[in-house]
Amino acid sequence: MRILLLCSSFNGLTQRAWLELRRAGHDVSVELAVSEEVMAEAVELAKPDLVICPFLKDRVPSRVWGQVRTVIVHPGPPGDRGPSSLDWAIVEAAPEWGVTALQAVEEMDAGPIWGFRTFAMPAEAPRKSALYNGPVADAAVELVVEVADKAADPSFRPVPLDYRSPEVRGRLRRAMRHADREFAWEEPGEDIVRRVRAADGAPGGRTRLCDLPVRVFDVYRGPELAGEPGRVVARREGAVLVHTGDGTVWVGHVRLEREGAVKLPAAMALGELVAGAPERSGYSEITYDRSEGVGVVSFDFYNGAMSTEQCRRLASAVRYAAAQDTRVLVVRGGEVFSNGIHLNVIEAARHPELEAWMNINAINAVCREIVACTRQLVVTSIGGNAGAGGVMMGLGADRVVVREAVVLNPHYRTMGLFGSELWTYVLPRRVGAEQALRLTQEALPVGAAEAVELGLADRVLGGPRLEFERRVLEYAERLSADPAYDRLLAARRQAREADERRKPLDAYRAEELAEMSRDMFDDRHGFRAARRAFVHKERPVATPGHLARHRELSGASAPGGAGESHM
Repeated sequence: MRILLLCSSFNGLTQRAWLELRRAGHDVSVELAVSEEVMAEAVELAKPDLVICPFLKDRVPSRVWGQVRTVIVHPGPPGDRGPSSLDWAIVEAAPEWGVTALQAVEEMDAGPIWGFRTFAMPAEAPRKSALYNGPVADAAVELVVEVADKAADPSFRPVPLDYRSPEVRGRLRRAMRHADREFAWEEPGEDIVRRVRAADGAPGGRTRLCDLPVRVFDVYRGPELAGEPGRVVARREGAVLVHTGDGTVWVGHVRLEREGAVKLPAAMALGELVAGAPERSGYSEITYDRSEGVGVVSFDFYNGAMSTEQCRRLASAVRYAAAQDTRVLVVRGGEVFSNGIHLNVIEAARHPELEAWMNINAINAVCREIVACTRQLVVTSIGGNAGAGGVMMGLGADRVVVREAVVLNPHYRTMGLFGSELWTYVLPRRVGAEQALRLTQEALPVGAAEAVELGLADRVLGGPRLEFERRVLEYAERLSADPAYDRLLAARRQAREADERRKPLDAYRAEELAEMSRDMFDDRHGFRAARRAFVHKERPVATPGHLARHRELSGASAPGGAGESHM
């Protein structure tokens, strides 16, 4: 079937839908919904049998849905309507939520239903981004495949929306307003956490901190300490500890309410205003745990972005873990495994090019620690999506294990960078030179199953992230007790020594950095503009040519003549 995906961005959910539909044998093309005219033109060019909108902020024009069946994936249960569905679900502590596939009609979210899924909401308030990228995305991808199957059945008819049906339990909800996002530090910590997480990663909770208007993100309950609400009492790894009405809350990230400000680690954003706050334990982005045979370095960086300082701490943690007497080292990421260097911190720096240079050198040090560890077998546990240098960092291990729902983007193209992280060594070593060139040039997402087929990963495990992590640990324990362990470790050492004789890691690093210096300092491929567009969430002006197959096949150029745009 010929399917057109209309979307506001080619985000993680849209990428998963694209991957699953292609894997099911469909001919899939993508158009970013930059305007009604572009959406209508895409339908004329693609001549699809079906239009699916996995993530769309704008209304589908009638000249699209009136011409071809168009299905909207809405992040709410049947009957739920409105643009702030997940926000309200978190704020109101809904015990159950869902995703509905419905046909586009004149009235938004009111069309007949093609299918739906429901799921239990976590007891603890989830971050909106975690909810969206977790159970919502899982349900949405299942529905997208189901919708394609139903569209191929000439006898199928969607069910009209009927609020008298016991399955239709949602309702129309208004869009959240600024006032709904506001909170005062005098409120209970649990209420603050819930309100902020309902707005994470955008637009954030609104309040004042250090007498400045701010947006707050990335919050966790802290210890029950008495103190003046709103006062910063401590710092730790970029986060600040703030008194609330009944205790404290750790605030990981803040964006000042001023022109041009970007979301940053809270201590960095507040600067001198919190420089005198003492360091306090109780919050950590990096941990190390061990059993007799397995050591685990866990890191969980907000949105997968890794700043210079975070990379330095992670490199130290991996170096420490590699020196222990365990037999297997697991390097485990968090909600997002890694997306490489921290573009927000770079953009906000006084000298962005210099900060970018320090950042790439720091993440290279992490990659080197993983590749060069020969005292233990190394397993990378990729339970969340990864992109660019984050993928390459994971490829340096002996065994790469990915969660079934994970999407990998093993390329740097959209940022205008050559890339580093020893990718010219680890990627061809796993997939061969020809596939490495294809992956980095085509700049297309790779699903977990395809990653194993290509050799990017060694094993796929299913389940939610915590279940996946448990299964990875079981795998690492079996590996540490494997009768062939000594032979496996000896083979790793011999392979590393042979590779080093052929071409030292320092040579790969030097060649990559030579290219990166031209990208970062000379801006030869538009890194500066791509970075700014990403950090300031600039709306794309056109669909990248490698996604819009309908334009490529028809010979039509992207609107405005642009064949590529940063997303």
